[in-house]
Formats: sequence, C-alpha cells, structure tokens
Amino acid sequence: MNIDVTLENGLLPDKYAKFSDITIDGVPSVSFPIRVEGVPTGAKSLALTFVDFDSLPVCGFAYTHWTAANIPADISEVPENASQDQAFGMVQGRNHFSGALSCRYGGPTPPDKTHNYTLTVFALDCKLELDEGYGLVELLEKAHDHVLEKAELILPARSN
Repeated sequence: MNIDVTLENGLLPDKYAKFSDITIDGVPSVSFPIRVEGVPTGAKSLALTFVDFDSLPVCGFAYTHWTAANIPADISEVPENASQDQAFGMVQGRNHFSGALSCRYGGPTPPDKTHNYTLTVFALDCKLELDEGYGLVELLEKAHDHVLEKAELILPARSN
C-alpha cells in the first residue's frame, strides 16, 4: 500500500499547517488530502494517525494531531478537509488540542524548528468499534490484530 501527500518545497503546504489562514482557536483546521493506492485485498477499512514525534524534547510527549478510523477501504483519496467534513462517516479520536478541535484535525504548529510529522495509514480487515473521542492508544490496541498492511509518510512542517 502506498500513500502520498503533495508537499510544497519539501514541506506540508501552509494551508494545512502553522501559517494557515483557516484556523479554529488559532490552530490550522483544514486537513490535507491523502492519496491511497494498493490497498490490500480483504481490507474492510482504513485508519490513520498523524503524530509529531519531534515534540518529545519540547513538551515531553509525542503530540497527536489527528486520528481517524472506519474510512472505507475502497477510496483512492481522503479529501481535503475530510476531518471537519467528517467524510465517509469516519470516527475521529482525541488529539492534544482542546475545544472544537479536540476530535478533529489540528494542524502542525511547531514552536522551535521544522518538525517531521508521521502520517500512518493502516489497512484493516474490519471496521473498529470505536466511539468519537477515543484515544490514540485505544485505536492502536483495537487495530493491532487487524492490520493487513500499513504505510508511513514523513511530512515536514516549518516553524517560521
């Protein structure tokens, strides 16, 4: 399985990150489109995580920006703004933001330098029984025995 996100000058476009003109509570709120190819036969759904592991020295933990599950396995793209549009009836989990974005995409806002954000898409053999607002660990635990394949992509986002 392959995933792809279009970068600009090797970085996540500003529209989806720190310098976005579209924000909620000062946080970028438009999720980026993700192209998906080669989903394995037998996949019933997709799940995704978008995490900043470069945040460990800054705040002491990996910062979760987005989780989503129960995305149809037969799609070729998760469209732009799928998070706010709640595309496909996907169920979204908690991230490290509060308020209106706590269960939606909260874009990168690296405070100190360019950070590398890890996007992971999982092809699963079932839909997961998750309620809106689940945690990252709960997603990973429920998906564990159901992963047919996964793909990762590093998406750098600038701080200045």
